[in-house]
Amino acid sequence: MKFDPRVYWLFYWLIRCAYRILLLGDIKGLENIPKNGAVILASNHGSHFDPPILGCNLKRVVVYFARKTLWKPGFASWWLDAVGAIPIDRDGESDIRAMKNTFRALKSGGVLSLFPEGTRSPDGSLQAAKPGIGLIAAKSQAKVVPCRIFNAYKALPKDAKLPDFSVSVHIVYGKPLQPADYDPGKTAGKDRYQIIADKIISAISQIRRPRPKAI
Repeated sequence: MKFDPRVYWLFYWLIRCAYRILLLGDIKGLENIPKNGAVILASNHGSHFDPPILGCNLKRVVVYFARKTLWKPGFASWWLDAVGAIPIDRDGESDIRAMKNTFRALKSGGVLSLFPEGTRSPDGSLQAAKPGIGLIAAKSQAKVVPCRIFNAYKALPKDAKLPDFSVSVHIVYGKPLQPADYDPGKTAGKDRYQIIADKIISAISQIRRPRPKAI
């Protein structure tokens, strides 16, 4: 099954309502999201909640990555295909199809959600960025919006089986980085992608929590 906008927007509103009822904290910086053109949402990663709540505040379709192993017979495969998720190989092997789908989405002016750290943080602290986001940003020359999610790791820790809905999750969307802001160009040689990734994670680290006294 291919992307189905009816399914995407149905679950968009379901997730949006659930987030705003159960986890809502402060949401800042939505005005920083470009209304059109290719955009990479680059966020910290501490919870399985991150992808859906990051995108449920935007009125644009957001493309997500998901592990290939999640494509299991039945509802899971149907849903992932219907909302346009891109399957990736988490074993580290090259996945040409995933890259083609990624660049196709950005070339068509879409919004892509990426987590520079590559994996969830166990305590909410930022981890070192992987060069993968640098490669995608360099090849696509898309605008990069640094985002930071606060408390999601508390609401659904890495090893937890059940979420804690007593925690409020805050989201800040930072000002977009233009290619000239993050890409040193081909003169950087083999370090180019890591340099870009480090600049993006640095921009994320500079984002501050909206209300320090909030839960």
